[in-house]
Amino acid sequence: MSILIDKQTRAIVQGFTGKEGSFHAQSCLEYGTQIVGGVTPFKGGSTHLGLPVFDTVAEAVEKTGANTSLIFVPSAFAKDAIIEAADSGIKLAVVITEHIAVLDILAAKAYAIKKGMKIIGPNCPGIISSDLCKLGIMPSSVFKRSDINIGIISKSGTLTYEGANEIIRAGYGISTAIGIGGDAVIGMDYEELLPLFEKDDDTKAILLIGEIGGDLEIRACKMIEEKISKPIVAFIAGNSAPKGRKMGHAGAIINGIEGSAEYKMKALSRAGVHVVDSPSKIGEKFKEVMKF
Repeated sequence: MSILIDKQTRAIVQGFTGKEGSFHAQSCLEYGTQIVGGVTPFKGGSTHLGLPVFDTVAEAVEKTGANTSLIFVPSAFAKDAIIEAADSGIKLAVVITEHIAVLDILAAKAYAIKKGMKIIGPNCPGIISSDLCKLGIMPSSVFKRSDINIGIISKSGTLTYEGANEIIRAGYGISTAIGIGGDAVIGMDYEELLPLFEKDDDTKAILLIGEIGGDLEIRACKMIEEKISKPIVAFIAGNSAPKGRKMGHAGAIINGIEGSAEYKMKALSRAGVHVVDSPSKIGEKFKEVMKF
């Protein structure tokens, strides 16, 4: 099993014929994902990668039955692309685009919520359910399934891959891995995703990768204490970052003690999470806490 995407997911790519959209759509197709077409305005009626290209998302949905969109459009057009997807009946938008203006993503997210569309990202590596479906830019070879599978929720793309690799090296597999992005405003967060993993029979434990800045990890603690029974291992990046300095992601800036790695690590530990101080210890910690 998996969460959010599976073999039945029918996806389109917005920004299909661009350099990034083309390259990563091809990789998703090779992984076995059902990419059923793409959208590039003024190129409707043509084909690309052997698939139909449409001028609008509405036409793509009507002709292909797509329910998911992978978005690679330039940042200036991302708000409109997300709103168009929501307006056209898309249920999940995976937004890879980075450098989207805060007001743009706020408006797009509010509209998506009104229309019942979930968003992953922006500025993220996407989502992958091992051996079933990939909608993103992550290296496919890192993600494998086994008899005992672990779900991943991560703010960092690179650490998503490193965490997955440590899990595989420890002898476990990956059910679904989701890069939620590290911007100040994002779509689905820990509080929304943790219950989905809790309900997923194929996910036996969860890896949570956070970073300095914001309060998403702190907000997740109450839910973890009250509603999550599966073992959680966590790593918080940025422990050595100077206070007040932005490190990498737009959301990774410490504003007060609650945004620091130390504060988040202590809060998660109090909530029953098994916190490690290095990504290299992730696999070892799962071996300690898994009762399988």
